[in-house]
Amino acid sequence: MDQLGTQLGAALGLEATIVTRLLWTVAVVLVLWVVRMAVLRIAWRHTDEPRSRYAWRKAVTYITAFIGVVAVGRIWVSGFRSAATFAGLLSAGIAIALKDVFVNLAGWFFILWRRPFVVGDRVEIGGHRGDVIDLRVFQFTLMEVGNWVGADQSTGRMLHVPNGLILTSPLANYGQGFDYIWNEIPVLVTFESNWKKAKAILQRIAEERSEDPGEKAESEVREASKTYMIFYSTLTPIVYTSVEESGVLLTVRYLCPPRRRRGTEHMIWEDILEAFEAEPDIALAYPTTRFYAQDRARSGAGEQSGGGTGE
Repeated sequence: MDQLGTQLGAALGLEATIVTRLLWTVAVVLVLWVVRMAVLRIAWRHTDEPRSRYAWRKAVTYITAFIGVVAVGRIWVSGFRSAATFAGLLSAGIAIALKDVFVNLAGWFFILWRRPFVVGDRVEIGGHRGDVIDLRVFQFTLMEVGNWVGADQSTGRMLHVPNGLILTSPLANYGQGFDYIWNEIPVLVTFESNWKKAKAILQRIAEERSEDPGEKAESEVREASKTYMIFYSTLTPIVYTSVEESGVLLTVRYLCPPRRRRGTEHMIWEDILEAFEAEPDIALAYPTTRFYAQDRARSGAGEQSGGGTGE
């Protein structure tokens, strides 16, 4: 390689040392690329599971990138002492110029260390919601949910979020520690309706349609309570009663998986509409305006008639 570098340097009119280092750099990159592809091909022959393939690809990429940085650094910098001196001279300038880069790198280390989420989790951060589909050194990618689409369903857009945002913004994880979320369906009935019967119907529908987490949810709550101050007194569906301007508000509260919120709400609402349609003394309420007026004409006629009789 040194001899080839000398010959190329003489032919190109460049310093032989620089050409030799370039050749060694290209050789290291090519070898690492071949090794990476070979390892991934072997791994993919043994698994078809998307999560395993993703984990293999990320691990091999990080390892080969680290080895490449160390190898190329040794090629271009003569000894660790010189490298440390060089890094010390440039550290201040690099820290200022590449502030966001270092913040995102620190966020990546934080995500790997604390694991506030993993690939596949549904999260909300910085006003954006979505399923984590990729995690890289400087950013992670969300498959967006919500926005103009209702009930937390996918929009089809991918959001690339800087890792540094995890250090400055609140993060909501829909499934960490507990695989269910509480969903509520407000049902407003008129004041004239039999609200007690309506409440009993809603309770029955919620118990039939909502998933019963049973012992699984209770064990998850107990496990989560070892790390977080979390507890629930009840995990079964319940219907709360309150009064609004237009009627009696019955709020159905139940547990459901985060990705099935719209599906369960759809089934519950269809059952509610069918059940209320069969009950003549129950009606859904909506904003209305009522007018009460006295019959002045009839009142005036009565007074005139009375006067005539008196005469």
